[in-house]
Amino acid sequence: MTAKKERTILKYTKREFEKLLKDKLMSECNVTIDAASADQIYRCLAMITRQIMSDRQKQFQSKVLGEGKKQVYYLCMEFLMGRSLRTSLFNLGLNEVVESVLADADVKIDTIYEQEPDAGLGNGGLGRLAACYLDGMATDGIPGTGYSILYEYGIFKQKIVDGWQQETADNWLPGGQVWIKSHPDQAQEIRFDGQAIETWEGGFHHVKYENYNSVIAVPNDMYVAGYGSNGVSKLRLWQAKAPSFDMSSFNAGNYNTAISQSASAELISKILYPNDNHTEGKILRLRQQYFFSAASIADILQNHLNQYGTLDNLADKVSIQLNDTHPTVAIPEMMRILLDECSYEWDAAFDICRKVFAYTNHTVMSEALEKWNADIFRSTLPRIWQIVCEMDRRCRADLAKAFPGDQGKIDYMAIIGDNQVRTANICAYTCHAINGVSKLHSEIIKDSVFHDYFLYKPQAFKNVTNGIAYRRWLLCSNPGLTKLLEETIGDGFKTDASELKKLEKFVDDKTVQAAAAKVKRENKVIFANYLQKATGQVIDPDSIFDCQVKRMHEYKRQHLN
Repeated sequence: MTAKKERTILKYTKREFEKLLKDKLMSECNVTIDAASADQIYRCLAMITRQIMSDRQKQFQSKVLGEGKKQVYYLCMEFLMGRSLRTSLFNLGLNEVVESVLADADVKIDTIYEQEPDAGLGNGGLGRLAACYLDGMATDGIPGTGYSILYEYGIFKQKIVDGWQQETADNWLPGGQVWIKSHPDQAQEIRFDGQAIETWEGGFHHVKYENYNSVIAVPNDMYVAGYGSNGVSKLRLWQAKAPSFDMSSFNAGNYNTAISQSASAELISKILYPNDNHTEGKILRLRQQYFFSAASIADILQNHLNQYGTLDNLADKVSIQLNDTHPTVAIPEMMRILLDECSYEWDAAFDICRKVFAYTNHTVMSEALEKWNADIFRSTLPRIWQIVCEMDRRCRADLAKAFPGDQGKIDYMAIIGDNQVRTANICAYTCHAINGVSKLHSEIIKDSVFHDYFLYKPQAFKNVTNGIAYRRWLLCSNPGLTKLLEETIGDGFKTDASELKKLEKFVDDKTVQAAAAKVKRENKVIFANYLQKATGQVIDPDSIFDCQVKRMHEYKRQHLN
């Protein structure tokens, strides 16, 4: 899908933005800019920025729908958004005017940026990639929406004490909430446990749920502005709420029962990735995955029906990318809605799913591919289990035609085997596109972990090399180097990273080398000053820096220098 790039910069005069900020400080905090604290200025700036992005997103989406463009939905258990204020102001072209307004009030903009907590809704590469895609799609004018969970506690906070990492809970919401707009009117009911009873009456298939437990998924929206473009991506984060408070238990004096039912439902969005080395953790992880996948699919289909009044054209208007296997249950969930609620025949429903879903693989180790114990899966998601069983039966029949007599290959490629549901095989069997995250990785998955599926459907396998939203790490974080690049190769690299290749012809240019060395030393001085201020440690800027910047998650610690 190609998108017409329209570059635009928001035009606010210094006087206009100053009035905007002063009015917001007065209406929200009842203070003047001179008396406002850094936190009050941060919150009001965030509110103004969020409102600008929200308005632009509505305009952008209205234009996209008017042109009948395809919508891209990106499902991922993690979105490592980091801090929003600096990047949002930069992408909107507002950073200089804001810096100027604050300077007049004798406020340093960096002090305001420091007020914002990291939205650490991810562990690393997977979640940062997802966040970068939202930036990239908005910049290129592609209508993109991300879906994930509004974790109350993100990746842990890190503190180094005597050389050892101390981990504390990362309660990011108090400072991060200002970026989020809740939409309780668009909530979805998600059902777990109980029994799904299938019946046939007059040739029609019916499914009745009994004894299920409901959790309400409440959507909360964040926005990501494109760099110098009209595009704005939306990130919809689902928050788990109990369907209603059990007043009868509470009034009968069963306080613990009433509270625990509510707490059990809300546990789903409490913390990023519960430890799953015990049964309870595994069940919670599965509930998290189904919770956000089912809510997202319901939301996508509802939006599509509101626009077109039919799901027959879904594959022409919707593309859903599954980032890793965590959102795999979105596939059987869409089948459930098409079969049970929209009365599609199996083949027609599955054809829609095949055309809509695509899958990004992130690991080549077969032991790291997610598999679910069949008993846990059956009891937690009874109707999804029935659909997965039928998928497995049909998958085996299709594979038997492709590989006649090779039962070993069929068993290995099947969706259910060894009393496990194999999520990667659901993706490989269903999705029309399967990619690794680098050229080498994409070749490895064809040669090893998905080799049999590559033989079965070679046209589905392709490569998408991971990129980053490099403007965050270059234009925002390194103004000195950015200025040097502008003077040396022009400013085309700001929207097209391939332009950086132009730098190669200066590789032996002594003037450019000296200028780059000067920028590097200035940055090292800035870092040395920051380190001394933050920790008391004094380092020589002329020493060689060997830096490793990472919160050391358990599975990363073998990489320590």
